[in-house]
Amino acid sequence: MRQRTAILLLLPAAILLTVFLAVPYVTVITSAFRTPGEGTPFGEGYTLGNFGRIFSQWYYIGQALNTMLIGAITTLVTLLIALPVAFQLARPKLFLRGLAYGIVLSPLLVGIVIRSYGWTILLGNNGVINRTLRDWGLIDHPLPLMYNTLGIIIALTHVFLPFMILPIMSAVQGIDPSVPAAARSLGAKRFTVIRRVLLPLAMPGIQSGCILVFVLSLSSYVTPALIGGFRVKTTAVTVVDAMLDTFQWPFGAALALTLAVVGGGTVLIFARLTRIKWKT
Repeated sequence: MRQRTAILLLLPAAILLTVFLAVPYVTVITSAFRTPGEGTPFGEGYTLGNFGRIFSQWYYIGQALNTMLIGAITTLVTLLIALPVAFQLARPKLFLRGLAYGIVLSPLLVGIVIRSYGWTILLGNNGVINRTLRDWGLIDHPLPLMYNTLGIIIALTHVFLPFMILPIMSAVQGIDPSVPAAARSLGAKRFTVIRRVLLPLAMPGIQSGCILVFVLSLSSYVTPALIGGFRVKTTAVTVVDAMLDTFQWPFGAALALTLAVVGGGTVLIFARLTRIKWKT
């Protein structure tokens, strides 16, 4: 009776996962091996030609590498900004804690399209940043902050910063305050306590935040499309272009599957390396 009840309780979740997760993944995988059609999404039969087209042209390989680089740099910059913020938010006697939480969570209250358009206003040649620097006499010509990799990284860092702060903050809050206090009582300096005690104990949150931000950066479409324009194209932007603009569904699915495999492999390697370092 208990087993039947457990199955009935799990059934709705299993149906949702199957319909909205498993079926789309299977569809993408099978679509990647279909032949392109003329006037239709797919032709007859299956082929490896879609992957051959990707790996035989340096344009798509370089684009994938650039996408990985953008994801890695965004993750690193986000981590460097999130660490001190998360440690401060985790303090038990933080002044105006509610206001600090609200500031961290505020980007999530605005749609990603609006946030990306907001960065176009800030980073454009006649945007707020360049106009302010010109008014102050610091520059004569506008800085190239838009339609390049730098602008994409800046915008992605702002968009995904909460996803790095919250896991780290949660891990730091779980640290027993007596542990760093014991390290300080034994003569360890503040930087040593952070490096040898707090960071290793916060590693689960750091690992989770890095994986979240990296995966979200790889698959981001709106921000790279608006900030990068037609000059910087990531693999996610090319996937959408292939499927919607040129109606090449098999090739777009192959690009998406390639990005998923490469990104998933990178995440597994990172998780393995950080787990080994964490244990040591």
